[in-house]
Amino acid sequence: MTTADKQALLQQLKLDYRIILVNYFTTDKSVKGRIDKFINAVFCANIPVPQIIEIHMELIDEFSKQLKLEGRSEESLLDYRITLIDVLAHLCEVYRVSGK
Repeated sequence: MTTADKQALLQQLKLDYRIILVNYFTTDKSVKGRIDKFINAVFCANIPVPQIIEIHMELIDEFSKQLKLEGRSEESLLDYRITLIDVLAHLCEVYRVSGK
């Protein structure tokens, strides 16, 4: 994979993860499918876990800045750690199953 291809993939993954974050605590039934699609893309591209954590932290930082601009508390963003844990747990399961 070329550097440009990898950058494009990482940008797409960040967009996909943003959608997952925004919809994670809603009643949107497509979130689980989006997580599965995201995990499959990460697994197939062999993206390391620290890169996923970096994407998560970048997005949470962007959300935090927006909330501060709006004069709102950013405390609720702590709940989105659950999203990261869920995504990483799914990824671990994919790695576990693929090892058999």
